[in-house]
Amino acid sequence: MTGSQRLTKKMIDEARPVPGKPTFLWDKELRGFGCKIEGAGTKSFVLQYRNSEKRKRRLVLGRYGVMTLEQARSEARIKLGDVAAGMDPADEKRTARDAATVGQVCDWYLCEAEAGRILGRKRTPIKASTLTMDRSRIESHVRPLIGQRKVVALRLPDIEAMQHDIAAGKTARPRGEGRGGATQGGKGVAARSVSMLHSIFAHAKRAGLIETNPAVGVRKFPDQKKTRRLSRDELRELGQTMRDVADIEHPVGLAIIRLLALTGLRLNEAQSLERSWVFDDGYIAFGDTKSGPQIRLIGSPALQLLRDQPSIGDEPFIFPSDGGQTHFVAASGVLGRINQKIGWADVTPHTLRHTFGSIAGELGYSELTIAATLGHAAGSVTGRYVHIDEAVRSAVERVSKEIALLLNSAPLNESQPSQL
Repeated sequence: MTGSQRLTKKMIDEARPVPGKPTFLWDKELRGFGCKIEGAGTKSFVLQYRNSEKRKRRLVLGRYGVMTLEQARSEARIKLGDVAAGMDPADEKRTARDAATVGQVCDWYLCEAEAGRILGRKRTPIKASTLTMDRSRIESHVRPLIGQRKVVALRLPDIEAMQHDIAAGKTARPRGEGRGGATQGGKGVAARSVSMLHSIFAHAKRAGLIETNPAVGVRKFPDQKKTRRLSRDELRELGQTMRDVADIEHPVGLAIIRLLALTGLRLNEAQSLERSWVFDDGYIAFGDTKSGPQIRLIGSPALQLLRDQPSIGDEPFIFPSDGGQTHFVAASGVLGRINQKIGWADVTPHTLRHTFGSIAGELGYSELTIAATLGHAAGSVTGRYVHIDEAVRSAVERVSKEIALLLNSAPLNESQPSQL
């Protein structure tokens, strides 16, 4: 730039990185204010100045895209005023970074993520469901174990020790009345908590809140995915138990559990269903799921169940809450009480999703078709595998009818042979 040209958004947007080295765009009106373009393409607002000791300093104000040009310009003016008063903003920022605790960084992350200012792996704001899980892990595991520790003092052994403590149940606590029992920690929970903390530190480092990510290089326990699924006999027992408790359990919760079994939907997908998403052709159009927007085929037993749900005025949800302000959220608790009645300790809503896929496998469908019936990203019905639509539709219908038959059947007596 030449003359007294003012730095503009267009200039920053059009600036191209030079591989292997940073470049700068300087504002000619506000001396020392500019934008740094990293070789990888990251753009950040910076302020360059000399402190009272005449030492040249450079301060990162914020990342372009998170901070606007005018916000950065305003912040630069404030910092230059501090410099004129004899202060050194770079030292102050370094002191703040050095003083930040793990708990404070987690609080920053939750606040920024809730406001949509932190982007996930797909360059989109972090989903509310993900944020709910992150908050739970922070409050249940991270904060009690290392929340008061300063990030700058953390080392890999500290984070790996946290992982071992979580796995050993050091942060275990009683659950509510839902699924019963107490949280037991475990290697899966521990590994996911460490992965989350690594991600939080990476976001904080990118924003200039901390200088290094102390979780880089941590060795996590291998992910132990749950493989529990219901056998055919157990599906019969589940159906009978739901009939037995029909007079004392919440009918909406029971309907959602049945829908999970008939479709393989995720719990939050089923509970939050809106009437406008369901079409008579036998599919649900989701605006957003764990894998993004999707169309999911459902079988006729599931479609009939949805049609049978009473409509209350202009209520958009198929499964409204008792207060009518939002959707029902207690299906997991209903399933937990059914578990207790049957004597199961390891059946969750996700078990029903595994069960749908398992029955599809027993019926001879391929992994690709099963993935599509469950809405996995690689098997999106409306994505790259349009040519298998009819195969998926046939599979969904057959599996849904098979599960409906099992749920509606009485459990086998010991004298009756099990039919596979």
